[in-house]
Amino acid sequence: MGQKIDPELWSDGPEPHLMGGRLPSGEIVFPMPVGDAAEGVEPYKLSRRGKLWSWTSQGFLPKEPYEGPGSGPGEGPPDFQPFLLGYVELPGEVIVESRITGAKLEDLHLGMDLEFCIVPFNATHDTFAFRPIANIESQAA
Repeated sequence: MGQKIDPELWSDGPEPHLMGGRLPSGEIVFPMPVGDAAEGVEPYKLSRRGKLWSWTSQGFLPKEPYEGPGSGPGEGPPDFQPFLLGYVELPGEVIVESRITGAKLEDLHLGMDLEFCIVPFNATHDTFAFRPIANIESQAA
């Protein structure tokens, strides 16, 4: 595995979790605030499972500061691979924007069960994503 795109974005260990924060009011936020905004905010491990709330396909190279596949030296639009993006509701916590992996656009549906995972972002860094739980459970069988 590569380096994290942000060292504080998810926890380490065999079952990593996205790291959010619990505000003094009890509200859960993501990502964990930094600097002065973090005062009084407790680190909070978000649920690894959620439901698909909304989605789209990123079919063209994003604008800067994107540094994923297709954006490096000698790379360009022909090297870019489209990817799925979605909003994932972590019930009782927060809605997070995430890559969706392990599915095609036509496979996605409202309320689909998803699980957190780590995926390569570029040649040196990893990022987080969510993938359909059905795919995970069928691979384990």
